[in-house]
Amino acid sequence: MTSPFEESPSPWIGPPLTEDMVRRAEETLGVRLPRSYVDLMYRQNGGVLKNSCHPTSFRTSWAADHFQIDIIVGIGYEHGLDAESAYLISEWEYPEVGVVLGVTPAAGHDTVMLDYSESGPDGEPAVVYVDEDRIPRRIAGSFGEFMNGLVSCEAYEDED
Repeated sequence: MTSPFEESPSPWIGPPLTEDMVRRAEETLGVRLPRSYVDLMYRQNGGVLKNSCHPTSFRTSWAADHFQIDIIVGIGYEHGLDAESAYLISEWEYPEVGVVLGVTPAAGHDTVMLDYSESGPDGEPAVVYVDEDRIPRRIAGSFGEFMNGLVSCEAYEDED
């Protein structure tokens, strides 16, 4: 299986993940993280995505039919989701539906989140896109489905 992350060094890559780091993150966040997310973080603990565009069935402030997410944050370090999510939700007034998952080029004006509003804290969260209007819009039923939906942004280069 090829990595979805760029190979270059990045401050977004955390230290190798341990079970203790996962346990502490889940305690801090008050949710069970999706197994597919945790498994990916064991391979590489966060980083810059190779394919960073995700299609949508709705208009975003980014484009008519997609958005870009540059980074999936990892666990247990300065930029990890357990260290940053609550702060980002408060700072940017994101809906309190779950956990901030990544960083978009707008760096706060929009985001992608794990949404536990239907599944509860121990269930499998959906993935939502949160635009400037702060309304969570479902883009995938699971983290794995979200990752499988990422495409190269070259697919959208001809658009205005």
